[in-house]
Amino acid sequence: MSQFLAIHRLPRAFDAALGDETRAALPDLTAEQGDLIAGTAGSSPYLKGLIDQERDWLPQALSDPDRALADVMEAARMLPADQLKPGLRLAKRRVALLTALADLAGAWPLEKVTRALTEFGALAADVAAKAEIATLIRRGKLPGMSEDDVQSAAGMVILAMGKMGAYELNYSSDIDLIVLFDETRFDPDDFYDARQGMVRATRNFCATLSDKTADGYVFRTDLRLRPDPAVTPVCMAMEAAERYYESLGRTWERAAYIKARPCAGDLAAGQRFLDALRPFVWRRHLDFAAIQDAHDMRLRIRENKGTGGSLSIPGHDMKLGQGGIREIEFFTQTRQLIAGGRDPDLRVRGTVPGLATLAAKGWVPEDVADKLTDHYRTHREVEHRIQMVHDSQTHKIPQSQDGIERIACLMGLSSAELTADLTRRLSEVHELTEGFFAPGASPRPAPAQDVEFDKRVLARWPTYPALRSQRGARIFERLRPELLSRLARTAKPDEALLALDGFLAGLPAGVQLFSLFEANPQLIDLLVDIVGTSHALATHLSHNAAVFDAVIGGSFFDDWPGQAALQADLTKVLSEESDYESQLDLARRWCREWNFRIGVHHLRGLIDGAQAGQQYAELAQAVIAAVLPCVAQQFARKHGPAPGRGAAVLGMGSLGAGRINSQSDLDMIVIYDPQDHEMSDGPRPLATRTYYARFTQALITALSAPMSQGRLYEVDMRLRPSGNQGPVATSWTSFTNYQQNEAWVWEHLALTRAHVVAGDAGLAKDIENFRAEFLARPRDRSKVLGEVAEMRARLAAAKAPAGIWDAKNGPGRMMDIELLAETGALLSGVPHRDVASGLDGAVAAGLLDVAQARTLKDCYDLCWSVQCAARLLSGKAIEADKIGEGGAAFLCRATGFDQVDRLQAALQDSYSTAAALIGGVVTEIEDGTQ
Repeated sequence: MSQFLAIHRLPRAFDAALGDETRAALPDLTAEQGDLIAGTAGSSPYLKGLIDQERDWLPQALSDPDRALADVMEAARMLPADQLKPGLRLAKRRVALLTALADLAGAWPLEKVTRALTEFGALAADVAAKAEIATLIRRGKLPGMSEDDVQSAAGMVILAMGKMGAYELNYSSDIDLIVLFDETRFDPDDFYDARQGMVRATRNFCATLSDKTADGYVFRTDLRLRPDPAVTPVCMAMEAAERYYESLGRTWERAAYIKARPCAGDLAAGQRFLDALRPFVWRRHLDFAAIQDAHDMRLRIRENKGTGGSLSIPGHDMKLGQGGIREIEFFTQTRQLIAGGRDPDLRVRGTVPGLATLAAKGWVPEDVADKLTDHYRTHREVEHRIQMVHDSQTHKIPQSQDGIERIACLMGLSSAELTADLTRRLSEVHELTEGFFAPGASPRPAPAQDVEFDKRVLARWPTYPALRSQRGARIFERLRPELLSRLARTAKPDEALLALDGFLAGLPAGVQLFSLFEANPQLIDLLVDIVGTSHALATHLSHNAAVFDAVIGGSFFDDWPGQAALQADLTKVLSEESDYESQLDLARRWCREWNFRIGVHHLRGLIDGAQAGQQYAELAQAVIAAVLPCVAQQFARKHGPAPGRGAAVLGMGSLGAGRINSQSDLDMIVIYDPQDHEMSDGPRPLATRTYYARFTQALITALSAPMSQGRLYEVDMRLRPSGNQGPVATSWTSFTNYQQNEAWVWEHLALTRAHVVAGDAGLAKDIENFRAEFLARPRDRSKVLGEVAEMRARLAAAKAPAGIWDAKNGPGRMMDIELLAETGALLSGVPHRDVASGLDGAVAAGLLDVAQARTLKDCYDLCWSVQCAARLLSGKAIEADKIGEGGAAFLCRATGFDQVDRLQAALQDSYSTAAALIGGVVTEIEDGTQ
């Protein structure tokens, strides 16, 4: 069924007589089609020539333009080698005419027009390249290749760049290509012959497309986007190109690869190349330094092309001029470069889809994206009509009034309407984009007049590593007034200055971080808050400044997602990386950001110590559960899959109980069930006991080894059966036997807090069932209580408290209360792992009354709040007179007190009260009265 060209608008004829003459030569058209032809031919000499040439073909094409386009493409695809040049030129003529008429009539949207032009460009490049490859293979010029390799172009890869990569070719565009070849397809001894052949094929297929003959040309080709084009061949080995980008690639090349895609030749090899280049294009951190790079590029373009100065429509460059197409593209691509490394959804090629995605993700206001999208589409339509007049690769509005009138006629407007509309649009684009790119364009506030900062501190800043580079110093100089202004507004500016000074001194590099602050000045308040409160967090920040990226992501202050969501997210992140060491570094970077998030939420009072403890524990459990499969997969490559049911990680101590602090080690036991397997089945098989012992060591290394991104956690395996004397991994049967027949009472106490955090689901269920059943068994009460009394005495002798602020060690403090809670859980058979439930168990076992249990719970909560806050403040035991005013304020806020001395008094009372209660229970045990 015919689908006639839908005409929604009509161009006006600049030369009405010429238009009418052209229409008269095509009597088979409808009235509307005739008006379209008349307006087109009367305003565009180039299109009139095409209409005259295709007079016989045109009526049928207009009756079903989609079918006509498909027929043209198919005919081009089937061209014999000796007909390529004339055949492709005929096809290009028809594609050009059909897309122009569909564009002018409003029948096809901009995206369909540019896609049709782009797909024909890719088809032309593909058939031309493969024809040359086939010729070389027949002549024996590509060693080792046969006719079967023609379909994949013998490993030649043609990457579409720029507008062609994004399906955005303009009407008279040249095509930007990078041509590579997969050197792995050839024997290393044949490399130079293969490269010579590929270079010849590239030159020849480009000539097929770009040579002007009596039939015209197909596309002008531009190969200058390849690495270092002045000295490299027109076709490079993929490996050489990859090495170039890894070592010498620049920001503009990263931006160029946003739109890159394999369009012809060996598409699979092309995609592999782009996959390998992903870390170069998409940085894992938020790359706000790209703003300055893009701004510098804009200034160079303005200088080289002379497109600066005031806006004037005659002669204005719609692509490179003020408010033009390139401004919108730079704005979009720079935003994508900033955040695309962290969010794969932003890695879209097209400008319009890019703006839409940026708006959806909160990186660009929705109204700004809508306005820029509307202006971009109109700019592109104007660009097309400029090029339709004479088929010239220009983007400039004509200087003459007649020239402007021709463009206006093709737009269906008067020249006055066109000029006014373009002036409005170009001005608005400039206003929307200029502020983003021009650093320092807005005035910076000066520090408060009544604050006199220590000049000696300020004077040493330029000597710090982060400010030694010229670029870092330049950005910091722009940032400094804002920084000092915000310091001046703190409660203790001098103290805040010294804290910031310590942060800057430990910062190894500054360009990225300073650029981040410049683009997001609200982060300076957070920095000042952190460095003025928590020395531990500030020190961590100075060496891991990239964690600030998480704050910009938009969800930093959202509610806690929970362990399941965290585990799913990290699992997804790790699945996208194939290299094992890269996976481990990625896990460290990911964990560090979430750890930072918990710390900031705690610091700012969004969560209390109990919530922070739970979140730290859920984070650790999610990390173990996500990393374990990566370790298993890597280990299996050498030694085969895990024999039997595999392994499970049993979290012990605070990890098992689901409450740790920012500095906690992870207490773990690895339990495995080999079933009836004696050996693994792999390239280097191992006996099951050796297999799981080495596997466990690999897991410990994965979690605790220092790498380029630091370590995840310190791991403590001493709670395993027989402690350090026992095997590092324990079999399921050995574990159950040990617990039932050999374990000490303290090991049964430890089991009250155990929880499987990762591993085989079936084994995990069996472990939990065993634990619950075993804890429910009756106990020799006097034996348990006697050993608890001895254990308490040993702990008191071995770990004296470091002072009043050591809330963990000593009588009446955390470990003392936890010991009693574990005792209560063991004697009452309570399966719950938390301290509160254990103390309830102590009530059920007759060790405490309800009021005493309530008192100990309150004492423990206070101890935990102090311990969790102290670890965030300094990473170790704190001294109240050395944590500064900000630290003291946080400590009070975290514990619900208004003054440190009152908190200190309450702590002392808490220790004494809890110690007396627990001591009373122990005394009764020792007297034998229980």
